[in-house]
Amino acid sequence: MIKTLMAARAPVLSEKYSKEIENARRDLRALIFIKKCAPIMLSLALHDAWTYDANTKKGGPNGAIRNYIHGENTGLKTAIDLCEEVKAKHPRVTYADLYQLAGVVAIELIGGPTIDYAAGRKDSKESPNEGLFPDAKEDPSHLRDVFYGKGLSDKDIVTLSATHKLVNAHPERSGFGEKPLKFDNSYFVELLKGDSDSDGSLKHATGKALLDDPNFRTYVELYAKDEDVFLKDYAESHKKVSELGVTLPLSQDASFEARGAANLVSSATLVFLNFSSMLLVYIQQINRKCKE
Repeated sequence: MIKTLMAARAPVLSEKYSKEIENARRDLRALIFIKKCAPIMLSLALHDAWTYDANTKKGGPNGAIRNYIHGENTGLKTAIDLCEEVKAKHPRVTYADLYQLAGVVAIELIGGPTIDYAAGRKDSKESPNEGLFPDAKEDPSHLRDVFYGKGLSDKDIVTLSATHKLVNAHPERSGFGEKPLKFDNSYFVELLKGDSDSDGSLKHATGKALLDDPNFRTYVELYAKDEDVFLKDYAESHKKVSELGVTLPLSQDASFEARGAANLVSSATLVFLNFSSMLLVYIQQINRKCKE
């Protein structure tokens, strides 16, 4: 009941901004399709969100990655520059929302699941410490340390690992090329077969960790067998990452539903209180008659 009432009082995303997001989505879809840059757009979204630390509650998908492109992430500047084309058309859309929307659109364009995207992230002018991705040379315990530190689970570790094959699909992570891409469960199928494709993405040490750990392997075997389950679980994990540390405003529809639910709760509460008062009066009357 308390959660329902709090939801009814939560900030609401303006209808104008929601429409701007949908317009940006269409432009991103065209851009990613024409440029064939789905991998690098996904990489941008994940790297921006990966700065989140569940212990300090700092970082997260706030657009700050544009302020600290360096070292191994210099390739992400390509994605940032491409996003500027869309940002110029939709200046009201925050970088934080734009980068996460680009990741969602990228996955959908190459056959991945439809991800429940919610807008309303705020940009940060600060440049937090870059989020650390798992060390390719470490074991399952290291994977858990990194993912648990962001509030993620074993299932998230396995589902998100499937992005290795996609993000590594092109040299120097430029994201361009004629190689056809499809987001499916082939990563897990090939892991179990012990195969390695030409770009070496399946040689990533995370794959070995997923097979060596019993719990991880259970998910690998499940996803290799059932692509629908994998796509469903991936959509949930991707959404979690895209909202790490973020409190998003409600959409217009969600706000309407929350207010309706809150009204029902309030009405039910009022009925209960009235009934309780009447019952109390009745009990008091019975007690008085018994004393007489």
